[in-house]
Amino acid sequence: ADGAMSWGYGQRYAKYDIMGREIFNRRLPTGYADFSHASKKIESNGHYLLRVASDGYKRPDNKIVRTVRDVILEVDGDGNVVDDFRLFEILDPYRDNVLKAIDQGAVCLNIDPAKQGKTLTAEELAKQDQNDHFGDIVGSGAGRNWAHINSVDYDETDDSIIISSRHQSAIIKIGRDKKVKWILGAPRGWRSPWKEALLTPVDAQGKPLKCGDAECGDAFDWTWTQHTAWRIDSKSDKNVIWVSVFDNGDGRGLEQPALAEEKYTRGVIYKIDQKKMTVQQLWEVGKDLGHEYFSPVTGITKYMADKNSVVVFYSTAGLLGPSAGPNVKEEPAHPYLTEYRWGETKPAVELKINSVMGYQAFPISVEQAFTH
Repeated sequence: ADGAMSWGYGQRYAKYDIMGREIFNRRLPTGYADFSHASKKIESNGHYLLRVASDGYKRPDNKIVRTVRDVILEVDGDGNVVDDFRLFEILDPYRDNVLKAIDQGAVCLNIDPAKQGKTLTAEELAKQDQNDHFGDIVGSGAGRNWAHINSVDYDETDDSIIISSRHQSAIIKIGRDKKVKWILGAPRGWRSPWKEALLTPVDAQGKPLKCGDAECGDAFDWTWTQHTAWRIDSKSDKNVIWVSVFDNGDGRGLEQPALAEEKYTRGVIYKIDQKKMTVQQLWEVGKDLGHEYFSPVTGITKYMADKNSVVVFYSTAGLLGPSAGPNVKEEPAHPYLTEYRWGETKPAVELKINSVMGYQAFPISVEQAFTH
C-alpha cells in the first residue's frame, strides 16, 4: 500500500522503496532461521508473516534439530515476535503419501536431471526417517522437508492464515487458535483429526462429485506440489472465499505418469464455502498447453484487482524433460509470463523468456510506488 517492496533472504527480511532506499533490513528473531519462499504484510496492523524454520527444536525423541520450511512467524512493524504457527505441531508431519510420489529430479531447487522421474520407495523413505540425517531433504518428521511451505496469506475476516504445502500437495487454513479450519487436498493419507477438515469437491449446483482418494475426473482436480495459494479478497466474504493457486502438477494423482511428457501445470481458481465445507473449481488454464508449459518447481497465479485479470507465470517451463535437451545447465528454462482477462482461458498477453529461471513474476504499479 505504501509503494515499497518487502522480501526475505536467508536469516534476514527487508523492506526497500522502489529506488532501492532501505526502510529496514533485520535479522530474524532469536529461535528462528532460514527465511525463504514467502512473506505477507497484514495491512490492518502492519505485521508481517514470514515463512521460516524453528532453530533448536526438541523433538519428542529428544533430538535437537533445525526444522525445515515449516513455521510461520508473525512479527509486528518493529520486528518484535507476536506469534508463530509451528506446523509440525499443527499438521501431521508423518503423512508421506506425497513424499513418495514427487519427482526426485526436481525437489524445490535441487534440480538433478539424472533423477528425473525417480521416486522414493516406502522402504527408502523409512530408512531415511529412521536415521539421524536431518536437514533440507525429503523425509517425514520435524527436521526434514516434510511440508515445504511456499506461500502464506492472511484472512482478516476470521484472523486465520492460508498456507500452501508443496510436500503435502495441500492448501490449508489455520486459525489463531492453531486449529485447522479446512484442507484442500486429496484425501489419501490424512488421519483424524485432519481428515475431518477435508473439503468436499462439488459441481456448479453444489452437488458432491464422485471422487476417489486421489482423483476426481475432468470437472475437478486437486493441486499437486502447488505454489501461491492466495485469497482473492475482492471476490470473497466471511463465508465464501476464492483462492488462486499455481498447480505445478508433479505427482498428480499421487503417482508419476508413464511418460514425462504427460505432465502439465495449471493456473486454477477455487471457490470455497467454509460453512458447507465444500470446494468448487471455477477456472483453470494450462492443462491444454501440455508439457511445453510444465513447471516442475516455483511459479505463480495471482489475481490483479486493478485489471480484473489473472497473471500466471509458468516459471520453470522446459526445466526438465525433452524440451530441456542436453544443455539443461546452459539453458535451464523458458518461462511463459501470461495474463488472462477474467473468465477467459486464452491469454491476452504472453511473453516467452528464453534461457532464464525464475521464482515469481507479477506486475507492480510504478506510478503508485513513485507517488509514495
